[in-house]
Amino acid sequence: MVSTVVHAGFAVLLAAGLLDDRFDRRALAVLLLVVVAPEADSFLGPIMPGAHRTVGHTLVIPAVAAVLLYYDTRIRETSAVRARLSARWITVAWAALFAHVFAHVALDWVHLDGVNYLWPLRDQFLRLDGEIMLSTADGFVQTFVDLRVDPETGTRTVDAGATGTTETVHVNNPVEPRDPAEEIEEPVERIFPVASAGWRLYLIGTGLFALAARRLQDRAPREEGA
Repeated sequence: MVSTVVHAGFAVLLAAGLLDDRFDRRALAVLLLVVVAPEADSFLGPIMPGAHRTVGHTLVIPAVAAVLLYYDTRIRETSAVRARLSARWITVAWAALFAHVFAHVALDWVHLDGVNYLWPLRDQFLRLDGEIMLSTADGFVQTFVDLRVDPETGTRTVDAGATGTTETVHVNNPVEPRDPAEEIEEPVERIFPVASAGWRLYLIGTGLFALAARRLQDRAPREEGA
């Protein structure tokens, strides 16, 4: 699975690009906290089947937060957020929402059984899996979305990578390393992944490099008048 360390590594890259001169330790800490928070849904597994990759990985929560933040800071005459926080923290809030979606939810979307994107509005895990290519024989080919038409009834079906629901999908994690429905032999091995593939280790290293580079840039003397 994509580890918390990998999510954090990608989040640092996004922070370096989105926060610009607002990039500092406090802003980075807030952003990383928001990015790793979805993993807390693992602890709900014992009381809710399929909770992991559902409760904390739905896009409904960041969508509602984005609408409320936009309304408060762009439409309302008097912004409650601006009254309590400086303008820089509004930028940090938008960056944190962006990092939450792309550095966490979207990364889990492409791995194992995917994520329960629209829960609780809809209970359906989706996984981004497929390929896009240009072929000299078949032309443009994409397999991410499967479109089928029943030749007898003419009914069209669309499969965007559905893998199941909370009743049928269990994503192993350190809290629940096995599906509760399966017989588990003791002792149970609990694995805390760091980098289970080369590209994940690369993403962690790139995030650390970006963090170090920003620190060095901040310490570099600026030319007068620059």
